[in-house]
Amino acid sequence: MLSRLTRLGPTLPRILANSGLRFVSQSPPSASAGSATLSELQPPHAKDSDGHGEVNHYLKNPDYHGFSADPEVDQWNMRLAFFFGISMTLVVGGTFVNYLPDHGMREWARREAERLIKLREAKGLTLIEEDYYDPSKIVLPAAVEE
Repeated sequence: MLSRLTRLGPTLPRILANSGLRFVSQSPPSASAGSATLSELQPPHAKDSDGHGEVNHYLKNPDYHGFSADPEVDQWNMRLAFFFGISMTLVVGGTFVNYLPDHGMREWARREAERLIKLREAKGLTLIEEDYYDPSKIVLPAAVEE
């Protein structure tokens, strides 16, 4: 018997959601645990003067996507929304990100370093000098004796 109940697991919330009923507690707010009873989801005063309540679009169109009450317009709006919202976003967005300029100029720094290495090798200089600045161009302050 329990194995049959486990098959209802995914469908049980859908059954309760589409039933038009809700659980309402009948206990006072101070009670830690109370019983629940079923009541109508819409109060009696919520109905229109004609006696009609809220329209359920799933009865007319089981494949309702939420765009329109007309099934054909709803289908086309869903297709357009997914085409532009997902397909075009991925294609145009991916192309935009691919052709963004070099962030942080990393590629330029690499090309510049390779160019300087080739230039120094052609002149016969070392690739990295021990002094960052040319010592002959550095002006030091005069030594002050106290």
